[in-house]
Amino acid sequence: MPATHTLPHRVGIGLREVHHAAMGEALASGDASLPSWIEVHPENYFCNAAARAVLVQVADRLPISLHGVGLSLGSVERPDATHLRHLKTLAEAVSPALISDHVAWSAHRGRYSNDLLPLPYTAETLALLVRNIGIVQDSLGRAIAVENPATYLRFEESTFSEPDFLAALVTRTGCHLLFDINNLYVSGTNHGWDMQEYLAQLPSAAMVEYHLAGHTEKHFADGTQLLIDTHDAPVSPAVLALFRDCVARHGMRPTLLEWDADLPEFAALCAHARAIEQAVTGTLPHPAQVAYG
Repeated sequence: MPATHTLPHRVGIGLREVHHAAMGEALASGDASLPSWIEVHPENYFCNAAARAVLVQVADRLPISLHGVGLSLGSVERPDATHLRHLKTLAEAVSPALISDHVAWSAHRGRYSNDLLPLPYTAETLALLVRNIGIVQDSLGRAIAVENPATYLRFEESTFSEPDFLAALVTRTGCHLLFDINNLYVSGTNHGWDMQEYLAQLPSAAMVEYHLAGHTEKHFADGTQLLIDTHDAPVSPAVLALFRDCVARHGMRPTLLEWDADLPEFAALCAHARAIEQAVTGTLPHPAQVAYG
């Protein structure tokens, strides 16, 4: 079993299967441009022996974070026992520094959505999440982190603001917070939130990881716009500015560059992660100056 590493307070990348070969070559050659750490969706490794072998190899060299998309923590049903067994087995194989999932739901009565669906912020929803996070943490024998969602609608029933809801969840479960800065920008723009006020209300001590990603802007004939969390483009200057604000307020954390579609070449993705890291510390050029493969 690989040793458990802590995630460095640097910018890592999401490793996708299309980059497995390039990652293997970089590991074999001792390439100095390797990412400082990686994150993967564990569901992609539950039943794929070849992919799991690559991940175990990577885990011998780099810290790993497992970022789930299938626990459906906000469902009225309890987390799926088979899914939890697979997750625990994978965690035992790669010794991740962190395991996380989303404040969302995606399953109901055996039917699954290929999306992370929103939740009203109510006492009832809080109780469901507290129960389900507790089940997952008891199964894994460790605290997990939960991620704030990107949302496109609000519920009239909500009685909590999003940061207050997240803080209550942390207090009730002992879980950590994976804070996605792009999700705040997307949701905040869509709903007209004061993003600085939002940042000020976050439970700083619980924040263990940041996410950055690209998004898509949709503009309509009536002059309105909608931002969509697509993970298929460079991180926008506005999101990078919000990232700097977050770091100034809460400090640096391990930070992930998420890129899931229209992926650049592996070397270009790693270079972009390094450029973001250097831009935030104020030492090198803005990441927009990095060429994409």
